[in-house]
Amino acid sequence: MGSSRYSVNSILPPLSLKLTPALLQDASTILTEALQFSAPTDSLLSTFFREQPKLGRQERTIITECVYGVLRRLLALRWILPAGNPRLWILLWLGRFRGISQRELDPLIPPRDRDILAALKSKSLESAPLDVQAELPDWVVDKLRAVMADEAILNLGRALQQPAPMDIRVNTVKSSRESLLAALEKNGIAAQPTDYSPTCLRVIGHPDLSKLAAFKSGEMEVQDEGSQLLAILVGARRGEMVADLCAGAGGKTLALGAQMSSSGRLYAFDINEKRLSRLSPRLKRSGLSNVTPQLIVSENDTRLKRLAGKLDRVLVDAPCSGLGTLRRNPDLKFRQSPQTVASLAKTQASLIRAGARLLKPGGRLVYATCSVLPEENRVIVTSFLAEHPEFHLYPAREALASQRISLDTGDYLELNPALHGTDGFFAAVLVKNP
Repeated sequence: MGSSRYSVNSILPPLSLKLTPALLQDASTILTEALQFSAPTDSLLSTFFREQPKLGRQERTIITECVYGVLRRLLALRWILPAGNPRLWILLWLGRFRGISQRELDPLIPPRDRDILAALKSKSLESAPLDVQAELPDWVVDKLRAVMADEAILNLGRALQQPAPMDIRVNTVKSSRESLLAALEKNGIAAQPTDYSPTCLRVIGHPDLSKLAAFKSGEMEVQDEGSQLLAILVGARRGEMVADLCAGAGGKTLALGAQMSSSGRLYAFDINEKRLSRLSPRLKRSGLSNVTPQLIVSENDTRLKRLAGKLDRVLVDAPCSGLGTLRRNPDLKFRQSPQTVASLAKTQASLIRAGARLLKPGGRLVYATCSVLPEENRVIVTSFLAEHPEFHLYPAREALASQRISLDTGDYLELNPALHGTDGFFAAVLVKNP
């Protein structure tokens, strides 16, 4: 499954509406603010659209695509046009990377800039440094070089430049992959089974699924295939006691609850009340009755201390840099830094220890991130194992094989969008000695 399968023009449909000067101005306004990198771009877009209720869905789509498109290729655009501005970068992105013809763009380009932009459309990137070609900050490239060759970094970066496809997880408590596929087709939505997760369907395009009866009744959730595989690694069974230590909005929690056939007890812990509150409507739709959401103050909360040594399985989906999700959040690479990663690594080390304290002998802990950086992944796990001889590494390939999933990335699960078509994920399966 190569990255070429996920080229930008295969993911994005033709622009559904002509880009007008007004829409270009709106996109430029948002991009100018986004380039401050002081807030997530998706929240900036949401705020802008709330303040501009007259914009239709197609208009919002065009604005969003222009903003995210520039952020995905910002290093190249700056290298090609160093003295550019948000408006010119949008126009250059449309012409060079989105395939919009010069004839369509000319009415939007000031006469003084037309010849410059036309010439820059074909400027080669072959002489650009690796960070520009891969669209990854130089500090990220430096960290990746510890574990990857330059060609692999380039392939990873190119895959992360592409918009992500839409994956859905079948809620096996209520449906099956076959029946959900039929329901989607009945509604004119094309989808196909993916290569690895037995509960995953990849939807063609980006239709609005929220209005479908199958969505409202909880038969499916939008969830990347890689994220589904992390939950599968936990291997939760009927009747067990399980915890999702960093549950957030509960995507993996719901997958674990379905694995358990809505039996046993599943704790969904998080320190963020707003994030955890988003689990409630999803939980209601899912039909699961074994989930207990609990807000905690920290990983040392008394609610966790009461469960010490009692749980069969724990998922620690740790807060991380999110650099494996750049297909969805391209601004993240500019909002992170070596300093934020170092701070996150301290939190991650603390969380993996907290998760380990909950396990009974023979219990399983899955440590996971959506980062591609070794210091958030392998380094955390090897340091933990060196300090905790009562735990051993259970090869991820064996854990997946036990669930009849043929995917071998070594002792760890390391998902790469260039190789697997998922977001970038890392996971390690740790077992407490009996």
